Amino acid sequence: MKTLLHVKSSVFGDQGQSAQLAERLIKRWLADNADGQVVVRDLVASPIPHFDAGSIAALSTPAEQRTPEQQAAVELSDTLIAELQQADAVVLGAPMYNFAVPSQLKAWFDQVARNGVTFRYTEQGPEGLLQDKPVYVLATRGGLYRDAGLDFQVPWIKLILGFVGIKQVEVIYAEGLNMSDSQASLAQAQSELDALALA
Repeated sequence: MKTLLHVKSSVFGDQGQSAQLAERLIKRWLADNADGQVVVRDLVASPIPHFDAGSIAALSTPAEQRTPEQQAAVELSDTLIAELQQADAVVLGAPMYNFAVPSQLKAWFDQVARNGVTFRYTEQGPEGLLQDKPVYVLATRGGLYRDAGLDFQVPWIKLILGFVGIKQVEVIYAEGLNMSDSQASLAQAQSELDALALA
């Protein structure tokens, strides 16, 4: 049975454009994987604590010496990593807020990019430890950034996914959503979603 991980980060919940595009993609995936399982990680409904000194201390403390709070922090990281490891494919909703990913999504990446677990440093440089898999990034934006030299979001997402070993990244853009041609942009994104060869 295949598993699809849906990571949601729109502050508008299911009304967000990235969430609605994700639902369209997920329906297509389920049509091809009738016995498939969709695991939803909603980063807004269930926020992940932002990374801080306490997080680093918890991850670097031997298991037998951890406080209950530190153990809970490590277990959260373990759970998020396991969801990513076990997924055959990932749908990543990534609206743009102030030229970057939502802080909720950044918090998720901080928890799953973990030295010795999802990547390691070698004499040849960093090495990703996760098995490669398709990740479908739904990049929704109010303005036009992709071709204007102002897209700092998608290159960063590709960089950090590659850092942990995931290279198969497909990006569907829906731009200008706060502009007059928003419906045309959404229609184009939907068309591109429908044409994707899903794993």
